[in-house]
Amino acid sequence: MKTRFSTYDIICNVTELQRLVGMRVAQVYDVDNTTYLIKLQRPEEKAVLLLESGIRFHSTGFEWPKNPSPSGFSMKLRKHLKNKRIEVLRQMGLDRIVDFQFGTGEAAYHVILELYDRGNIILTDHEMNILNILRPHTEGEEIRFCVKEKYPSDRARERGPPPSAEDLRRILTNAKGGESLRKVLNPHLEYGPAVIEHVLLLVGFPAGVKINKGMNPNSDEDIEKLLEALQQAEHMIDRALQESSRGYILQKKEHRDPSSEDFLLSNQEFHPIVFLQMRGQPIKEFPTFDQAIDEFFSSQESQKIDLKALQQEREALKKLNNVKKDHENRLQALTKTQELDRVKAELIMRNQELVDNAITAVRTAIASQASWTDIESMLKEAQSQKDPIATCIKQLKLEINHITILLSDPFAEDDSDSDEPPLKPMLIDINLDLGAFANARSYYDQKRSAAKKHQKTIESQVKAFKSAEKKTKQTLKEVQTLTNICKARKTFWFEKFFWFISSENYLVIGGRDQVQNELIVKRYMRSGDIYVHADLSGASSVVIKNPSGQPIPPKTLNEAGVMAVSYSVAWEAKVVTNAWWVQSDQVSKTAPTGEFLTTGSFMIRGRKNFLPPSHLIMGFSFLFKLEESSVPRHAGERRVRTADEDADFKPEIDSVIDEVDQEVVLDNSDDEIKNENENCGDSTLNEEEPVNKDGIDANSGSDGGEDEEESLFPDTKIAVDHLVKNVNEFKVSVSEEDSVFIVGNSRPLPKKEKVTQQKRPEDKVAKDDDETSKTQQSQMKRRQKGKIKKIKEKYRDQDDEERALRMQVLQSAGGPKEIASKKTKKGKGVPTPNPRPPVQQPKVPKKASRTPADGTKPDGEKEEGDDEDETTEPVVSAEVDMLESLTGIPLPEDEILFAVPVVAPYNALQNYKYKVKLTPGTGKRGKGARTALNMFLKDRQATGHEKDLLKAVKDQDLARNIPGSVKVSAPQLQKSRK
Repeated sequence: MKTRFSTYDIICNVTELQRLVGMRVAQVYDVDNTTYLIKLQRPEEKAVLLLESGIRFHSTGFEWPKNPSPSGFSMKLRKHLKNKRIEVLRQMGLDRIVDFQFGTGEAAYHVILELYDRGNIILTDHEMNILNILRPHTEGEEIRFCVKEKYPSDRARERGPPPSAEDLRRILTNAKGGESLRKVLNPHLEYGPAVIEHVLLLVGFPAGVKINKGMNPNSDEDIEKLLEALQQAEHMIDRALQESSRGYILQKKEHRDPSSEDFLLSNQEFHPIVFLQMRGQPIKEFPTFDQAIDEFFSSQESQKIDLKALQQEREALKKLNNVKKDHENRLQALTKTQELDRVKAELIMRNQELVDNAITAVRTAIASQASWTDIESMLKEAQSQKDPIATCIKQLKLEINHITILLSDPFAEDDSDSDEPPLKPMLIDINLDLGAFANARSYYDQKRSAAKKHQKTIESQVKAFKSAEKKTKQTLKEVQTLTNICKARKTFWFEKFFWFISSENYLVIGGRDQVQNELIVKRYMRSGDIYVHADLSGASSVVIKNPSGQPIPPKTLNEAGVMAVSYSVAWEAKVVTNAWWVQSDQVSKTAPTGEFLTTGSFMIRGRKNFLPPSHLIMGFSFLFKLEESSVPRHAGERRVRTADEDADFKPEIDSVIDEVDQEVVLDNSDDEIKNENENCGDSTLNEEEPVNKDGIDANSGSDGGEDEEESLFPDTKIAVDHLVKNVNEFKVSVSEEDSVFIVGNSRPLPKKEKVTQQKRPEDKVAKDDDETSKTQQSQMKRRQKGKIKKIKEKYRDQDDEERALRMQVLQSAGGPKEIASKKTKKGKGVPTPNPRPPVQQPKVPKKASRTPADGTKPDGEKEEGDDEDETTEPVVSAEVDMLESLTGIPLPEDEILFAVPVVAPYNALQNYKYKVKLTPGTGKRGKGARTALNMFLKDRQATGHEKDLLKAVKDQDLARNIPGSVKVSAPQLQKSRK
């Protein structure tokens, strides 16, 4: 199979790609460490140029997977090439080197692509000084390919006149006799082997001509023909430099079964013309050579799948053929055995007297108590004396009480006129315990036994063939199904992250590491999205995608909180804690002056809205991709529930509110504390520091204060202490306008100094507030002091009007909800806020905008060169349609394309057809995923097609999103394991 460009291919494609000259670079992406995509555009036209080191260059119309985190080489290309036009696209001499010039004058940059040997991609300035190189190396002692060196552009071989007759004669004379002429000429010419073979056939040389075998180096006629062939090659080069060529892909027939005419066409080579050596073979034609190259390389993956399926089909058909051959061989052996036994029996009967005499002679010798050696000596002596009985005995097998006799047909001459052929002489084993008739009868018995086996084999042959054909058809069906699934399988953009679809049809994504956390916030989080996080080590940055811009329902917020906590150290520690959420514009990469944030760390400005404690209960299931015609059947499958439908969600949160109110009101009887409680009675739940069901302060260890609250239940404090050691250090500053939190692995780092704690004005304000309240807090309990301090800080800037607006927003997503009230111990009514957290954007000063410090665009803005030309509504509609085409409840009449494994909070999987519960345990992730898959495959309600889709899921995708060591729970799980 052809995998590289020849010189003639480069010439043709450079001519074709001149249409890209004048287009401006919009963006550069890297597919892998050797393949790069350059997105080009000009008014009303776009193109993508693909460069692969050492292999190829062409424009592509296919969608290529891009590296989520650009490489250093890709970033260097972006820095120098972005917004510059392609001014020159040329081949350097006749060498396999292509020069792409971007920009003009002193602002020009060159991207040099080398397509020979191991290949290379080099970025240079206008003076050909190397700015970056993909593969630094040296050639000899003088030429060095590395940064700051000058690229030797004069090393490329220039086009010169073809070899003369004397040069050709010298080349051919030095070659070995019998060597291929094409192979001999290729190192001395720049045309490539395909062009050389084509012109040799064109001038009359036979196919595969060899030196001294079809071509005589000393023949002037052959040298003239060879010179004419070189002139034809020069004409081909001239035409390729002036005009574009069509594209052709040479294909090969891969037969599924040698005995059938069914075959598969596989791509073998790509060429700009139909060479003479290609005639008679299947060829696929394209309008341009560039399109042929794109199709050839882009379809390689699909072709590999087809060829793998073809190989599996061949093996299945081979097994069926082996079954047929085995039955045929068995029948032939039984037939041959019957005929052999019949002949032996007849020969014994025709030589009855001779056989009886031989048996008697050997029995007599044995009866005389002679040893076996003496008997053999006696036999040899009798044979030397030409005794007829001894002569017919060829071997003694006394250990098994047998002798071997050579018998021939004594009536062969008399039966010469008979239609039956005479019996041939044959060695026959004779049992000494039996007479001639008994030995003949034993052979007849063997013949009858073989005849019965023959008949049974014939009868069972039909059943065996049917069984083998059934298995073969099933195998072929499975292979075809898996092939179709692999081809239809589309990898969604969010599968590289932790992800799930909430029970209300919102896409929730989370980063696997700090790099992905950075990527999610900077590239994928848009205005209106919600950022969810947990103040724990290793916690993922979770974003709820909200393309519609409508308020996010509380159930989805709670599920995202479960996800944020589960992908943290809380999973291994098996501790229940809570998460919090903020609006997208509260998340910023802008660090304080003189400091910077590490990868995956962000500044959170404004109020954090805490969620109820999240139980560590995840689920494993599958989503099925629906054909467009099947999508309407599942409309509203994941919808926002009304207040009545969502009643199950309320009691759990109400219980948390009861605990918060009791802790805040009942434990504080001092007059000053009561006044504080009255002042903050207008506050909402989301602005309190939530307390989980175990009485553990969810924000302990993260507020930077001196007073840490003690656990109401000492048994859980050990687990919490284990978590506190891993909790991220959050630097909290309180001012009159906002609160600033840092999410990530570390505090902001000074740009030029070592990491030190710096005092800022905000820290001073917080310190002053602590000193003023120190006197009145000195007589309180430790737990009470912390609560009162947090209440003072959180609720001080809320008035009655703002409270009324918040309470209005706190209505249920499905309809209005009545606000309940609870009474304090003193009889005063303190309104209990709605358990659903508000979606109103908090007051954030101008400095809290999401403009990252590194100069990237804010979330709402488009980056130059991006393809986001559509309006907001089509984008929203497309994303919603994509989510609605995935269902966890496939119907029998649905047309399903493929299955996608999903790990999500168990509440989000309640209605799924296949699901198991995952909780922290000791089992390995892979084993847990395989256990769940086996359970799904044994489900009686699973259809055959659904089982095929589940089997087609790759093993590496099954357990990829499971948080850690797990315990798998499901109904009938133990029964299914047995």
